[in-house]
Amino acid sequence: MKRFFPVYVRVPLIFFLSFGLIEYLIDSGDKPAFIEYPSVLLLLGLILLVLIAIEIVVNASNNILNQLMTPEERAEKERLENMPFSQLPAIKKLLQKLTKSKSIKEEKEIELEHEYDGIKELDNVLPPWWVYLFYSTVIFGVIYLGKYHLFGGENQYQELDKELAIAQKEIEEYKKTAPDLLTADQVVLLTEPADIAAGKALFDSNCVACHRADGGGGIGPNLTDEYWILGGDVKDIFNTIMEGGRDGKGMVAWKQQIKPTDIQKIASFILTLQGTNPADAKAPEGDKVAPVATN
Repeated sequence: MKRFFPVYVRVPLIFFLSFGLIEYLIDSGDKPAFIEYPSVLLLLGLILLVLIAIEIVVNASNNILNQLMTPEERAEKERLENMPFSQLPAIKKLLQKLTKSKSIKEEKEIELEHEYDGIKELDNVLPPWWVYLFYSTVIFGVIYLGKYHLFGGENQYQELDKELAIAQKEIEEYKKTAPDLLTADQVVLLTEPADIAAGKALFDSNCVACHRADGGGGIGPNLTDEYWILGGDVKDIFNTIMEGGRDGKGMVAWKQQIKPTDIQKIASFILTLQGTNPADAKAPEGDKVAPVATN
């Protein structure tokens, strides 16, 4: 078998099988085990050295045995090593069991009595592998019929619908506790000083170019009065920052640049600017909305 699995195939194959087994047995998280645990790298190196040492010892032993063999034994060994795979005794025996074929010398035993133009027909039996495969398909068919047509087993579409429903339920549960998947209907007004301070810092970094540091408005509308173009509730402000202003004009959507939890903080900070009346504030735009209490 060494002819079919030479040393340059055996050693890498066994080494990578060992590597895969170690990765399977050791829970190293997202990192490979040999990176998370340096001792694993040493173990893999030791395995490689042992494999190489075994190959060296085996080759040396074979050379010694070859020298001790008679010319006839050596010739027989070479004949077996160079024999085609299909002619190996074990393979021939296996094929015989799987096919029950007759050799050319035995074909006389299964010849039928008729012939045509010198062509004779052989009464070969069906190959056992084919017969067993046929029996297995019959058994599978009976089980399939019973499960899906007699006992109401779920078909593929029903299984898919069931799995999708479970997945959707898991997504909804995850959304309830995943802050960065915050949606407008989940937003509440934040009043903690730390949240307001964080909202102000984010506002100063991203919004002052259009709304001014005091919220009085520039390119964008005034955020300190009672008039709002797209609604003045915290949910409305959150949605406007997330999705952008009116189509074709107004503010761009910020959902790709700012996390939803941070947008909630910005919206909460903006509502603290209500009634501050900065100097040179921009004229009101939109509809009047009742002031929102922020404390």
